[in-house]
Amino acid sequence: MPVPPRSPHWPPGLPHSLTLPATHLFVNAEVAARRFPDKPFLLFFGQPLSFAQFRERAERLAGWLQQHAGVGRGDRVLLNLQTSPQWALAYYAILRADAVVVPVNPMNRTDELAHLVADCGARVAVVAQDLLAQMLPLLDRGADAGVRQLLVATYADALGDASDDAPDTPDAPVPDFVRAPREVPQRAGVTAWADALAAAARPAPIAGGPDDLAVMPYTSGTTGQPKGCMHTHRSVMSTAVGGMQWFGRTQDAVMLSTLPLFHVTGMTGGLNGPLFAGASVVLLPRWDRAAAVAAIRRHRVTSWQAIATMVIDLLALPGLQRADLASVTGIRGGGAAMPAAVAARLKDLTGLDYVEGYGMSETIAATHINPPQRPKPQCLGIPVFDVDARVIDPATLQLLPHGETGEIVVRGPQVMVGYWGQPQATAEAFVELDGQRFLRTGDLGRVDDEGYFFMTDRLKRMVNAAGFKVWPAEVEAAMYHHPAILEACVIGALDPRRGETVKALVVLRDGASADAAQIVAWCHTRMAAYKVPRLVEFVPALPRSGAGKVMWRELQEQQDTADAAATAAAAISEPRS
Repeated sequence: MPVPPRSPHWPPGLPHSLTLPATHLFVNAEVAARRFPDKPFLLFFGQPLSFAQFRERAERLAGWLQQHAGVGRGDRVLLNLQTSPQWALAYYAILRADAVVVPVNPMNRTDELAHLVADCGARVAVVAQDLLAQMLPLLDRGADAGVRQLLVATYADALGDASDDAPDTPDAPVPDFVRAPREVPQRAGVTAWADALAAAARPAPIAGGPDDLAVMPYTSGTTGQPKGCMHTHRSVMSTAVGGMQWFGRTQDAVMLSTLPLFHVTGMTGGLNGPLFAGASVVLLPRWDRAAAVAAIRRHRVTSWQAIATMVIDLLALPGLQRADLASVTGIRGGGAAMPAAVAARLKDLTGLDYVEGYGMSETIAATHINPPQRPKPQCLGIPVFDVDARVIDPATLQLLPHGETGEIVVRGPQVMVGYWGQPQATAEAFVELDGQRFLRTGDLGRVDDEGYFFMTDRLKRMVNAAGFKVWPAEVEAAMYHHPAILEACVIGALDPRRGETVKALVVLRDGASADAAQIVAWCHTRMAAYKVPRLVEFVPALPRSGAGKVMWRELQEQQDTADAAATAAAAISEPRS
């Protein structure tokens, strides 16, 4: 099987293969602390945490984990906080203790957390006090079935003297959940963050190396329970280093981190990469467009990593001017294609292209990124350093020619080892091509004659309308051009004649008006008739995951349930012969 050629538009001056540090990830914290001891690494509502302070506190926490919580090499530790300095410190403390970080979506409820604990065998968790109510039931189950130790962080401890009474200190008003004072219950198995720092001694020397497990994010999964993606220090290092090199980020970059750190894109671009480079990071615990603009202006942010929904929201901020974003020299993101109309509005305002990339939990972020000097809209980009990516027929596994849609498969240094404790699922996730092990992404895409990859859709997200295949992402991208539409999500709905038909759930812009017939008529002028939504439902908002992605599966499942109920009702009421 011939290997697809490299794109002729590779970023100038960069090698195709990247030499990675063959070290434990915590070495990045040690190096940065020695090089830039007093420079701010993290900025949280105006409060700085220097590189030297970051290393020192992470090491003290690592000592507490080892000596007081019994954490040993290879143990899994849950990390359940909103984006904050404590999240970053806990992440590197767990690594420094030679343990494995299991990042948790803070939206998870007790039953979901119980699955993670049972699956990965974690007996220690770091949790924020605003999320403690969901974790305490796991402590009550006992060490054999739940966790035995909770380390509880209070966000307000990271604020220093910041308050709304000192407007020159915080970037924006501090949310109530961040300002909340420390309230950690006094009970067995629960330790306050401040007490752990005070009690800790130095940790044991690092015993792990580049091939030890480091991070295990759980996939959302299309079916069944989430699965843990096993990543080593080497695989995490590959995206941390690669992302900084691809965009030319140096120690003088100031990066706005608005993507949640539990998500691999935020983790890589908003924490691991900047630490490697020695760059400063402005953290926002939750997306807030006004706070983002305030942080950009105050800290002269140079780089912002965001998903499309954040950009859409930012551009809708009343009074937003080019001067508000004048310091920003690069905006990048992924997760879902940026609608062309939104990208055009962003460029009109800033003069910048939105540079898209592509990755997944199984690859600890990007395998593809657009060349910064020549990005293409609504494009995954080109395979990055040392990545072999192909488009194959998902049934025959044969390589497909340029322009044809098939499943994207990838091989590279960032690909996971496999799924924790699931050898069958791991075997099904990989395929052998030319004697090499490739990850099956489950994403449908195509590659053009310049080597750029484009997403068609998820393998299972396709509407079959009377035999015609309709890819929802394509319809959604077109609908964003409608002046009244703020957001749209396209799903399939049961149709007695066509089998399935196209349905759009639409959020209108503030003050805009349109009815279903008008939108359908407009769509007929923009796309083939079989792609046009036959059904349009107006909703106040679209459901989103903790990472900010539209939860199309949830909407599709709701529609499937409604269709099944309607079919059953029709069968009951149908007259018998």
